[in-house]
Amino acid sequence: MTYSIIGSGAIGTALARQFARTSTPVLIANTRGPASLAGLAQELGSSVRPVELSEAVEADTIILAMPFSAVADVAALASDWSGRVVIDATNAINFADFSPADLGGRLSSDIVASALPGAAIVKAFNTLPAAVLAQEPGSATGKRTIFHASNDPDASARAAQLIKALGYAAINLGRIDEGGRLQQFGGALMVHSLIKQG
Repeated sequence: MTYSIIGSGAIGTALARQFARTSTPVLIANTRGPASLAGLAQELGSSVRPVELSEAVEADTIILAMPFSAVADVAALASDWSGRVVIDATNAINFADFSPADLGGRLSSDIVASALPGAAIVKAFNTLPAAVLAQEPGSATGKRTIFHASNDPDASARAAQLIKALGYAAINLGRIDEGGRLQQFGGALMVHSLIKQG
């Protein structure tokens, strides 16, 4: 199983730190190229490898950790996304007033799915602030939770496996039109940082 993170902003970097912490190999890419990520890779170690976007989109499981508005640019990198699990960590935000973007009543992950034909979409890693996401997931009181939702049970299981491998507790919220709706920006679960005891 190969993993990649597309995006090296606050969320992408936070996730890269968790991959490094658990010695889980991951590719990371951005629009500026691998050289721009050399410092991060040197800091985090050999588990995190900067690559070109064209290589990152070939991973088995891809985490979209860039602005929602950049999804179309990533979509252009491949015509068929079949066989890939794409974890949608984006948030559709109107940055003028930091409100949910007007998507005409559609869910943001449904728009992502339309842009990436054949991909199995999982909504995850988008509800926590980057500073919280970067923290050690486990403590004496339990594990920080990550919500995930997908219309594809196999993709959901693969996402849950990754979430657990990174040290979090996974909470399956069902389908995207159910749990994914709660997770998207402005939804009921945004910025809720929960600890699963035990």
